[in-house]
Amino acid sequence: MIRGSTELVAIIGSPIAQVKSPANFNTWFEQNGQELAMVAIDMAESGLAAFIDALRGWRNLRGCVVTVPYKQVLAERLDGLSPRAAALRSVNVIRREADGRLLGDNVDGEGFLKAARAHGFQPAEKRALVVGSGGVGAAIAYALCESGVRQLVIADLDKPRAEALAKLLRAAFPQLNIGNQYANLSVFDLVVNATPVGMGGSGELPLAGQLLETLNPSALVADVVTNPVITPFLEIARELGCRIQTGPEMARAQMGNLGHFMGVMPLDV
Repeated sequence: MIRGSTELVAIIGSPIAQVKSPANFNTWFEQNGQELAMVAIDMAESGLAAFIDALRGWRNLRGCVVTVPYKQVLAERLDGLSPRAAALRSVNVIRREADGRLLGDNVDGEGFLKAARAHGFQPAEKRALVVGSGGVGAAIAYALCESGVRQLVIADLDKPRAEALAKLLRAAFPQLNIGNQYANLSVFDLVVNATPVGMGGSGELPLAGQLLETLNPSALVADVVTNPVITPFLEIARELGCRIQTGPEMARAQMGNLGHFMGVMPLDV
């Protein structure tokens, strides 16, 4: 029950029906006796400027989770960014300070690695392929570099965007092997789909089926898509004997990071 005394957090994106955060957050709030609630906001891009202005004066709103396609555009409209959000020029969470200032961070990468470690994946000295160089792909790539992977390859149909991300990461992590070229998937310990491909039961694959046949059975294969839970990409990986990590697993893993930044829950949820 939302009352006049209830404090709010939100999640903004478009489309929004597929997101898992409202169910995850509201279940935790209820189970822990918190007078808090999360609302989902499907916002047209034309309304973003007015929405940010409204956030500054929205006194009972503690913060806002940001999902596709607004992670990068909203980063440009905030009053302050964490170092990683500033480097990536992307946010997935906003905190409203008592004076109305809006601060942003990007914990997508932290959440992804938290879920991956639960599958036994330790990134140090591993080889990783991240498919997608948008907001979530960039955050995952940055977190992998921070954690000391031996090699990171970024694949994207938008080659200039992929190279721009690789250039940014090379500057931040000059000791690492970061590039855009690969012949097959057999050398990778981790393969991540960080694109919307496969969302909504489209049946599409982020990589060619013939290429997916070269997956190393010992690799962890992950998808950020939350609906369906088992995407065609993950189904193929599972049939090849790979460990798989679903989009909802990542969403649940990073809940504590998101909630902690907004000041509504402990980090270790």
